[in-house]
Amino acid sequence: MCGRLTFNITSEALAKMFSLNDVPQIEARYNIAPSQTIAAVRHVEDRNKLDFLKWGFIPKFSKDNTRTHTNVRSETVHEKPVFAHAIKYKRCIIPASGFYEWLQKDNHKQPYYIRLSNSAGFGLAGLWEQWSTEDGTEYETCCILTTDANEVVKPIHDRMPVILRPDDYNLWLNKNMHAPHELLRLFQPYPAELMIAHPVSNLVNNTRFDGASCILQM
Repeated sequence: MCGRLTFNITSEALAKMFSLNDVPQIEARYNIAPSQTIAAVRHVEDRNKLDFLKWGFIPKFSKDNTRTHTNVRSETVHEKPVFAHAIKYKRCIIPASGFYEWLQKDNHKQPYYIRLSNSAGFGLAGLWEQWSTEDGTEYETCCILTTDANEVVKPIHDRMPVILRPDDYNLWLNKNMHAPHELLRLFQPYPAELMIAHPVSNLVNNTRFDGASCILQM
């Protein structure tokens, strides 16, 4: 599961991470929720390009936008007709600096902020698709792949997003690479020793609130 993200990465860092040209300054975000716009890196015309997509995958053949996919299980993504085209030809990377999960405690869900221990940004494995309304209006949407939780995330939730290693960015974005076994090896839980998690306030529960106080440790 991955239901909220943070993004606080400079344009210079983004350009270096993903070999990008002409990266705009992007405002820091501390509470990105599904249905909102999210940054995504795609390989277009022999270069990596940063675009902004709607978080909530809509299959190309859908008749409406009433059902979207925020996450998809990496273990079975190749088996799902909904993602059959995207897993082969429309893979993307979602840059992030952290994500949230909620731990059920009696009648209360305690939010936790989870990030890399060195505070660096990272890239999540994503899929994207273009969907059109009946009047021809086009939307580009995306979702995030998930895997089993590592030892940092497991006490909070049994799933976590697939965090790609930098050495695998090019492989993930390569449209000519379709072999499932090559992709499956990328879906391992990220090493727990490189991550930390801490409880945060309930501010993050309000999707209209987006400030740095969301990530402050309680």
